[in-house]
Amino acid sequence: MTFADRPAALGLDFGTTNSVVALAGTAGTADLIGYADRGAVFRSALCFWQDAGARGGLAVEAGPWAIDEYLEDPQNSRFLQSFKSVAASASFETASVFDRRYRFEELGRTFLDRLVTHGGSRLDAPLPDRIVVGRPVEYAGARPDPALARTRYDAMFAGFGGARAGAGAVHYVYEPLGAAFSYATRLTHAATILVADFGGGTSDFSVVRVAAPGAARRCAPLGHAGIGIAGDRFDYRIVDRLVLPMLGKGGQYRSFGKLLEVPRSYYADFADWSRLALMRNRRTLDELAKLAKAAVDPAAIERMIAVIDHELGYTLYDAVGACKRALSTAESAPFRFHGGGIDIEAVVTREAFEGWIAEDLDRIAATIDRALAEAGVPADAVDRVFLTGGSSLIPAVRALFDARFGSDRIATGGELTSIAHGLALIGQEEDLTAWAA
Repeated sequence: MTFADRPAALGLDFGTTNSVVALAGTAGTADLIGYADRGAVFRSALCFWQDAGARGGLAVEAGPWAIDEYLEDPQNSRFLQSFKSVAASASFETASVFDRRYRFEELGRTFLDRLVTHGGSRLDAPLPDRIVVGRPVEYAGARPDPALARTRYDAMFAGFGGARAGAGAVHYVYEPLGAAFSYATRLTHAATILVADFGGGTSDFSVVRVAAPGAARRCAPLGHAGIGIAGDRFDYRIVDRLVLPMLGKGGQYRSFGKLLEVPRSYYADFADWSRLALMRNRRTLDELAKLAKAAVDPAAIERMIAVIDHELGYTLYDAVGACKRALSTAESAPFRFHGGGIDIEAVVTREAFEGWIAEDLDRIAATIDRALAEAGVPADAVDRVFLTGGSSLIPAVRALFDARFGSDRIATGGELTSIAHGLALIGQEEDLTAWAA
């Protein structure tokens, strides 16, 4: 690729669960980057393992290759995914990986380096001057700090792409706006649209006015809202109902002649893949070993230790994901998880799952109301609703919009790729300030 041939912009959807890259040319088009025979969706995951021949004694892989390395030797590797979910968390300082500690931005730069490498010749330098990166409207976490997240993102993306050669800058755009720009290419008339982006860590909503084709400015954002509830929270509801009771949640232990509840903080870490992976440290495992000796049901705590110590987090959530995806098309689905002394085979009905996530859906519905209120647009003035993100395929999520807007106004497609596609197109706009978050 010569300097003259390089694309006009790169759009990066750095997602909690998956990441996607698109390159835009100069004619209002954008193409997704594929990774060998793995498609265009790159899992947001890292796997580390000790290797004397590697720099610093640690080898690392990312994306689907990280999963391959983990599955080959789970006991002797450290698998991290969904680390984006701690970007805005002040309580997260570093992740312990063997004898090294990694800050968020170091994990991020390592991830980007492997993503670019696996992207092959199309991601070789020179990359575009304009790099457009998606960010959530609302970051995940109990008390997210957007300023901290911005600082960490800046450090993560410093020197990435065009900026790597000092030629350009990284621009941040709300993720649902990327999806809106992508969907606008399918519209042949003016419309007011609501974009609902359901990711792994957050659910984000943007109301956008789309002008007719040929307008100088095709899209104009009107209002946004977001909430840190999405696919990962739905996954945790399944784990909480089917798995955690077997790991001692709700159980008791003896302390100075009293019976106390097993601390719930241990089980809260199972709600976050990034925190679950980090529980495999000597301090936590020693605490759990002491807890097992005092527990009324020591076998349950020992099973929790086995899940952590045997690096079964990926296996556990892979089983959860398979069940959840099956429930999107079937009224019931099997849940199967085996490992660490746990053998669970259960049938989960869609009705039961929808009951488990009902509270989450209520909060998502309230967030949709906030987006419409900020935009000053009543529901009946929305012409089209564009649903994107993996969790938009959950029937109960779709039902929220069918009931509110009518099924005839709902549009879908490109659930995992529309954001990156739109971000790349935004990168071709003359003035990015209207889009920058």
